[in-house]
Amino acid sequence: MAQPLAERLRPRTLDEYIGQEHLVGEGAVLRKMIDAGRIPSFILWGPPGVGKTTLAQIIAHKLETPFYTLSAVTSGVKDVREVIERAQKGRFFNEASPILFIDEIHRFSKSQQDSLLGAVEKGIVTLIGATTENPSFEVIRPLLSRCQLYVLKSLQKDDLQKLLERAIHTDAILKERNIVLQETSAMLRYSGGDARKLLNILELVVEAEAGDEVVITDEKVVNRLQQNPLAYDKDGEMHYDIISAFIKSIRGSDPDAALYWLARMIEGGEDPQFIARRLVISASEDIGLANPNALLLANAAFDAVMKIGWPEGRIPLAEATVYLATSPKSNSAYLGVDAALDLVRRTGNQPVPLPIRNAPTQLMKDLGYHDGYKYPHDFAGHFTPQQYMPDALQDERIWHGQHNPTEEKLYQRMVNYWGKRYED
Repeated sequence: MAQPLAERLRPRTLDEYIGQEHLVGEGAVLRKMIDAGRIPSFILWGPPGVGKTTLAQIIAHKLETPFYTLSAVTSGVKDVREVIERAQKGRFFNEASPILFIDEIHRFSKSQQDSLLGAVEKGIVTLIGATTENPSFEVIRPLLSRCQLYVLKSLQKDDLQKLLERAIHTDAILKERNIVLQETSAMLRYSGGDARKLLNILELVVEAEAGDEVVITDEKVVNRLQQNPLAYDKDGEMHYDIISAFIKSIRGSDPDAALYWLARMIEGGEDPQFIARRLVISASEDIGLANPNALLLANAAFDAVMKIGWPEGRIPLAEATVYLATSPKSNSAYLGVDAALDLVRRTGNQPVPLPIRNAPTQLMKDLGYHDGYKYPHDFAGHFTPQQYMPDALQDERIWHGQHNPTEEKLYQRMVNYWGKRYED
């Protein structure tokens, strides 16, 4: 029996690898390390079907180093320790560390992740983890601090088109057929940037056609997938498309639509933690200072779901969903921190003004640290003007208040304190 098309077409070298130019294109950070023959431990974070596993295999082949794989679903602490022991025994002096690839590392428990720490820190293995979930939530801090983090992006239209052309012209089985890509919009849309899903769709449509000539049209793709809705990895598509619809419905203040997409996720078996985390993010990103209670309620919903589980957990999730969708919206804090990060990246490490520096020693006091600092609580209204920004940036504006009832009060207070500096 022939392998699936996605497996037959799996790239073997970086030159065959499609997408992720920001990581493995000419001169990109990961490409340079691979070409130099030394890589650090790192975690690949991105949606399904963008080449995380493939990239790990290519790196191992390129570096000519032993490659061990563990599944986070089926492996325990004992399996981790056995692999580390084998890697340690099989390594020769001054040879590159064996690569340990862990797919879905976000499914590893804390104890399983703890068991990796020593081997990663001592260089016994080079860890490559792959995850579709935010590592900040799912990977323990000590392990995350020992790894670089590289973000993989969904494949773009040009990448997917290139993959289709490669499939019909180079695959040993498909090139025996006369395949004409008359229309590809439906295939690209259904794939959602997932290379594996795209190739599954292509294979499904081609196999359904009799004769040597296959003309692929959007109508043919849609009809075929409706007949066989599970053929293109429905769970993967729902995971990303429906959460997007859910968050956009909250942002757009439509509680009916938000509850509908919440129900779709619940009925589809979505991880309740995944939903709860997105509510916390939405409360910060989209509601923000227009209703600070939204973040408190979203966090409370997260805690409640963790405590009570299903099916009752659906109720606090619904409560938070409706509250967020019906709340006034502001992204001023979100825009503010991004503006601040951009300013830091553009201007570098500006010195802290002397009056607001810490002065725990006499030497620091003699150097003027803390000298001239005005303690705001000693002044009327608990405020007095003084410089908090670095000298070179003292005229920069970062936070811009938005004019909703709650935030308007904050904005007006800043105008009263700082005058023209905060007048937009």
